[in-house]
Amino acid sequence: MLRLLICGAVLLTALGLKAQRTELSYDNIVWTRPGGRSDASMPCGGGDIGLNVWVEKGDLLCYVARSGTFDENNSLLKLGRIRVHLTPFDTGTFRQTLDLREGCVRVEGRSVSVLVWVDVFRPVVHIAVHALRPVQVQASWESWRYRDRPVRGSENNQDSYRWAPPFPVVTFRDSIAFAAGGVLFWHRNRDTPSVFDQTVRQQGLSADSLYNPLKDLTFGGVLRGVGLYPSGTDTGTYASTDFKRWTLAARRPLRATEITLACYTAQAPTIGAWQDSLAAAPAAGRQATLDWWHAFWDRSFIFIRPGEHAADSADWQAGRNYQLFRYMLGCNAFGSYPTKFNGGLFTYDPVYVDSTLPFTPDFRKWGGGTFTAQNQRLVYYPMLANGDTDLLLSQFAFYQRLLGNASYRTRAYWGHEGACFTEQLENFGLPNYAEYGTKRPAGFDPGLEYNAWLEYEWDTVLEFCFMILEEERYTGIDIHRYLPLIESCLTFFDQHYRLLAQQRGRKALDGEGHLILYPGSAGETYKMAYDASSTIAGLRVILARLQAIPYARRDAWAAMLRELPPLSFRSFDGHTTIAPAKVWERVNNTETPQLYPVFPWGLFGIGRPGFDTALNTYRYDTDAVRFSGYVGWKQDNIFAARLGLAGEAFRLTVAKLRDAGRPAPRGDGRRFAASRDADPTVPASGGAGPIFPAFWGPGYDWAPDHNWGGSGMIGLQEMLLQSNGRAIYLFPAWPLGEDVHFRLHAPYNTTVEARVRHGVADIISVTPENRRKDIVNMYGQ
Repeated sequence: MLRLLICGAVLLTALGLKAQRTELSYDNIVWTRPGGRSDASMPCGGGDIGLNVWVEKGDLLCYVARSGTFDENNSLLKLGRIRVHLTPFDTGTFRQTLDLREGCVRVEGRSVSVLVWVDVFRPVVHIAVHALRPVQVQASWESWRYRDRPVRGSENNQDSYRWAPPFPVVTFRDSIAFAAGGVLFWHRNRDTPSVFDQTVRQQGLSADSLYNPLKDLTFGGVLRGVGLYPSGTDTGTYASTDFKRWTLAARRPLRATEITLACYTAQAPTIGAWQDSLAAAPAAGRQATLDWWHAFWDRSFIFIRPGEHAADSADWQAGRNYQLFRYMLGCNAFGSYPTKFNGGLFTYDPVYVDSTLPFTPDFRKWGGGTFTAQNQRLVYYPMLANGDTDLLLSQFAFYQRLLGNASYRTRAYWGHEGACFTEQLENFGLPNYAEYGTKRPAGFDPGLEYNAWLEYEWDTVLEFCFMILEEERYTGIDIHRYLPLIESCLTFFDQHYRLLAQQRGRKALDGEGHLILYPGSAGETYKMAYDASSTIAGLRVILARLQAIPYARRDAWAAMLRELPPLSFRSFDGHTTIAPAKVWERVNNTETPQLYPVFPWGLFGIGRPGFDTALNTYRYDTDAVRFSGYVGWKQDNIFAARLGLAGEAFRLTVAKLRDAGRPAPRGDGRRFAASRDADPTVPASGGAGPIFPAFWGPGYDWAPDHNWGGSGMIGLQEMLLQSNGRAIYLFPAWPLGEDVHFRLHAPYNTTVEARVRHGVADIISVTPENRRKDIVNMYGQ
C-alpha cells in the first residue's frame, strides 16, 4: 500500500509538471513580423545580463545591459549594441519567439534561424546562426560612447546630479578597438572627481572613511565570432543618436557560426589586470543554463483561465504577463546590484518613451546609481511567494555593503550609533546629490535632505529588514550575517528620536513612556508627521519578530517594543480608520501609508484583529479613495487582496497586468468602465511593431516600469494565498467564476499547488504534507 501511495504521488507530480510545462509554452511570445525599432523588442537574459532583441530592416539587433555598470556620474550605462547582418536573410517568412522555459529568443526566416541566449552562470551572450544554405555573416559592435558626450539639461536625470549639476557633466568615451580576436571594449572610471567625491564633499564627510563602489570600476567585454574577422569601421545614427560601428565579417559564406560577447566588471587595479580576468573567463555552459531555467519555472507559477489561451482577454493576459515579468526578474538573478525599479536591464531608446527626450540609450529617469526604496521593495516582495529567494540576495547585499557608510554618516552628524538609510539612496549609501539640496540654508541639520518629499523619511529600510526576516521564516536560513544590519537600523530609530526629544526638552520619552517619533514622515505623503503609523507598524513587526531569533539581542528589542507609541486612528462619517499619523503638517504626495499596517506589515487583515478598521480605511478615508489607482507603484490592488475584496482586487490587478500599450481588451470592459483609477499614461504603440506585453510604463517612473509589474505580481499572489502565523489562507480574495491554477510558496518551507476549475476549488498538493492541516480554504466565502 505504501509503495502504491508513493507511486501515485510521483505520478501525480509528474502529470502536474507536464501540465504546467505545457501551459507555460502558451505564454511564450511569438511575433510574425519584425519589431522595426527598439521599443518593439523582446527581453532576453540570464545571470546579470539583459538584452533587448529585435529585428529591423533585416538585421538582428541587441542592446546589452549588465548589472553594476555605473560610470563616474552614476549613470547605469549600457555596454552597447550588437548588430548581426545576414545576406540573404529573407524575413518574408518571419517568426520571433521568446521561449520562457529555455530562457532564449529564436528568430527564424525562410532559410535562416538565429538563437539568442545568455549564460546564467558566466557573463557571456551567445548568438548562434544556422542556415540551410551558406550566408554572408557580419557581426558589429555599435557604440554611441565612441566619443565624450556632454550631458545637458534634463538628460542629467540619468545620473546622480539630476537638476543640480555642479559643472558641465560629460559621459566619457569607452576604449574600443579590434583586439583579442574580435572587438574589445571597456569603460574605466577616471580619477577625475566622480559623483561620489562631489557628494561626499557636499555633505561634509570624509572620503577616506567611506566605501566607494565607483573607484577604478571597469566594465566591458569582447565580441567575437567563429570564422569572423575584423572588416572595418563606419558611422551612423540610430533613434537620434550617432554611433560608430566595428564590424567582424566572414571571408566566405557560412552555414553556421556562433557569435559571443564575453563581459567582465570589476574594480580592477589596472586595465591590464581587467583584461587578464576577461581573457580567463571560462567556457560556456548551455546545459547548466537550461537546467537553471527549468528549475526556475518548476518552482512556482500562476495561470489564469488555463487552457483558454485567450490572448484578447485581459484576465488571461494578467496570468501570462505575470510569467513574463517573472522572467524579466530572473534575468538578473545573480546581479551585483538589485534590479532597478526604473527599467531594470531592459530600457530602450528614450525618444520612444517620450519624443521630447532625444537622448542616448543610457538614459532613464530617476538615475542609474540611485535606488529608491519604496519602489525597489515592490520589485522584490513577490520573490518570497514565488520561491525565488535566491534572487533576493542582491537586494540584501546592497544594504549590507552600505551599512558601514550609513553608520558612519549617523556618527558624523549626530554622534550616536545606528545606520541612517535615506529613501533615495546612492549605491555608496549617501543621499542623492540633488535631493540633498544644493541651496541649503545656513545652520540646517547636515544629516537631513533639504527636500520637501524626502525629509525625515528613514523608515523604508525597515521593509528590507522585514524581507530578510521573511526569508528566514519561509526557508529557515540562518540570518546571522544580516543581524548587524537589522539591529543597526533599529538602533538608529531608538537613539535618534531620544536625541531629538532631548534637544527639544528635558525628557527622552513622552508622558506615557513612549518614543516620540517626531519629526517623521508617512511615506513621501504626510510630512513632518508625529508618530507616523507606517513607521510604528514597521518597528513593531520587526521588533516582535526578533524575539523569535535566538541570536538577536532579544531583551533590548523587547524593551524598545514596549516603548513604541500606539497607532493613531481617526473617523469618517462614524467609521473608525487607521490614521497616517497622530498629526502632520502637510500632504506632499499621493501614497496611502495609512494602509501600510495592512501591507506590508500585516498588523490588520484576514484572521487578524481590527479587520473592520482596516476595511473602513480602504473604503472611507477620503485620501485613500482619492489617491487610489493602478498605475506604476500604486498598491491598492494589494490592499484590496489583503482585505478580502475579491472583485476590487481582481479589477485592479488585471488593470495592472493587462498587456502594455493596448486598450482594454474585448469582453473585459466592465472591469475598467467608470473606474476611479482610469489612467491614460499607458503608452500606445506609436506606429512601431509589436509591444512586449510586460513593458509597462512609464507611469510615474520609466519604461519598462518594474514596480508596476512587481505590485501587480504581489496583488495576484495575495488573492490566492495569504498566511498568518502557521495558518495558510487559500483563495482569500479570488472571485467566483475565474479559473486559475497556481503553485506558490508559504512560510516554513511550504509549497502549495491548487486550482479552481468550473467553480470547484481543489488542493492538488501540499509540501510538506503535514502542512495540509494548516490550510483554510476560503474559496466562495
